[in-house]
Amino acid sequence: GSSKDALGLGEDYAGKRVGLYFSAGWCPMCTRFEPSLLQFREATRSADASATPIELVLVSSDGSAEAAASRAKSLGLPAVDYAMTAELKRKFRVWSGRERPEFGDGRRAGVPAIVVLGPEGLEELQFLNAESDGAKCLGDWKDEGMW
Repeated sequence: GSSKDALGLGEDYAGKRVGLYFSAGWCPMCTRFEPSLLQFREATRSADASATPIELVLVSSDGSAEAAASRAKSLGLPAVDYAMTAELKRKFRVWSGRERPEFGDGRRAGVPAIVVLGPEGLEELQFLNAESDGAKCLGDWKDEGMW
């Protein structure tokens, strides 16, 4: 199987741009960013959108599988299996300040952040640092890398 299978993402991702959304419900920067993020996602899916639709997949820093599941539900987003989140945080070097005891100091960014995946699955096409750039980083999301 491809690394797409490892993410447990089904066929409904075909023809979309896919981004891993690193976030936590206790993080005020995340909750402030999310209305813009969800609006952006909806805009790419509207009938008259010229860009390729996006899908976001939550990589939670909420601290438990239950908290991650309820957060994904409240955002209306799919989530990666909570057991996989640590591996993805290490691979892409994105974790919250609260997670430093577990992951150390080698991160390039905290939350919120988006890793845009290439069509092969777990390869990074682009990094959107919402922690430092806020909603304006969404304008940098290139229309490429369709699954």
